[in-house]
Amino acid sequence: MRPHVDQRQAHVLALVRARGSARVGDLARELGISPVTLRRDVEVMAARGEIRRMHGVISRLPSDPAGPAQGGPGTGPGTGTASGTGRSGGGLVVGMVVPTTDYYYADVVRGAREVVEARGARLAVGLTRYLAGEDRTQADRLLSTGADGLLLTPNWAAGTPGPGEGAWTAELPVPTVLVERWAPPGHPAAALDRVASDHADGAARAVAHLAERGHKRIALACRETPTSGRLRTGFAAAVATLGLEPAPAWPAAGARQPAAGVGTADTAAGAASPPEAEAFARTLDYLCAAVAEGGVTAALIHSDTDAIMLIPRLQARGVRVPEDLAVITYDDEVAELADVPLSAVAPAKREVGARAAGMLLDRLEDRGSGREGPRQHLDLLPRLTVRP
Repeated sequence: MRPHVDQRQAHVLALVRARGSARVGDLARELGISPVTLRRDVEVMAARGEIRRMHGVISRLPSDPAGPAQGGPGTGPGTGTASGTGRSGGGLVVGMVVPTTDYYYADVVRGAREVVEARGARLAVGLTRYLAGEDRTQADRLLSTGADGLLLTPNWAAGTPGPGEGAWTAELPVPTVLVERWAPPGHPAAALDRVASDHADGAARAVAHLAERGHKRIALACRETPTSGRLRTGFAAAVATLGLEPAPAWPAAGARQPAAGVGTADTAAGAASPPEAEAFARTLDYLCAAVAEGGVTAALIHSDTDAIMLIPRLQARGVRVPEDLAVITYDDEVAELADVPLSAVAPAKREVGARAAGMLLDRLEDRGSGREGPRQHLDLLPRLTVRP
């Protein structure tokens, strides 16, 4: 098998020397091989010092006996060849895999797109809709169509990979930045660059604000999402640090009994599925009991939409907001559109996308120039907006 690989790489080297430079995607099509295969060859050849790779273009070395890489296809000002300078990112394709382009991730994608296009590159998006295995399928698809690097939000239910999950993200043949996802120390994906919101800090900010307003017992109400684990961590840490009284424990799944006047899907989220309706009803029961029996006077609710739906149902069951229960929401997508605008914690969604895209473009440029620096883990702090 090895002679075939050597022959292919020799063919690639001959073409690059003859032309001065060539785009990876164009050359892969010409040779009838996948871009992923060619990228692996290019990495090996660049490591051997035979060629240079930058911005999706491979070129011969200035010291190559065939002469300097000038005048070949794809060269010249603004085309993003190895002879170019600056941070233009010209000719690059950035692949971005996200669960959706609605709601939370709409701003993340916008932030990434603004930076990618400002630096002369192009953003291509793949959607997973949280389907099992679809994140890897979309990543492979983007690579096969010429993506030079990936912004990746894997379908990790807890925001971090479960046992035996996610190692493939560290084996991708192009630079990859995790977006709004984390891998624990020791996991292969922990070595990847990443940019994420510090949701733990966001929850702690909400608790601190409520404590400053005199609340001694604060509850956290959130359904299971990739964000909820971090919210619980920050919430618990802030309660302990500030010496607050713990709220009643969250009820176990299936522990609730339907209250009078509270149905299932119709009273929860309209067209919501039964599990979502059950989770919503449990949250409603929990908050009512926490106020009436547990001495809770304030709550952090994730998300805005849940809070907006919960408040009239709480009031219908005798819990006045904010007189009996002060509420801060988490996400700040629609909190200010509530009947009474709600204070909210807002992750820096657009900035997460922008920083991740910039980090990836910098990584691609540094890799092409041979000056690759250390990997980075960047956490962006959410902002608390207090509304009357």
